[in-house]
Amino acid sequence: MDIHEFHEYQRESRKTWGEVATNSPIVYPTLGLVNEAGEVAGKIKKIFRDKGGKISDADREALKYELGDVLWYLTQICTELDLTLEEVAASNLEKLFSRLERGTIHGDGDNR
Repeated sequence: MDIHEFHEYQRESRKTWGEVATNSPIVYPTLGLVNEAGEVAGKIKKIFRDKGGKISDADREALKYELGDVLWYLTQICTELDLTLEEVAASNLEKLFSRLERGTIHGDGDNR
């Protein structure tokens, strides 16, 4: 398909769109998690862009608050899924150590 103007893209792309119902208690904390993770990433980006990667005490404190927000949203998602943070942490370590033992700690994909 040849697109020359963005209005063409907008019109054509709409043909692939379908409304997805989001009336679920897991949607808000998932969006919040992504938003807060983005705020952490933005602060880290600026530390490397503006401060040569030197993390000050003020930066560390600001990151602590943002990471707390990440933790809060993660906890709410776990609660909605009837998972404990301990279960999630243990499962993650099991996955990572399995990859380490198999020499697949680096690379791409969930199933390595």
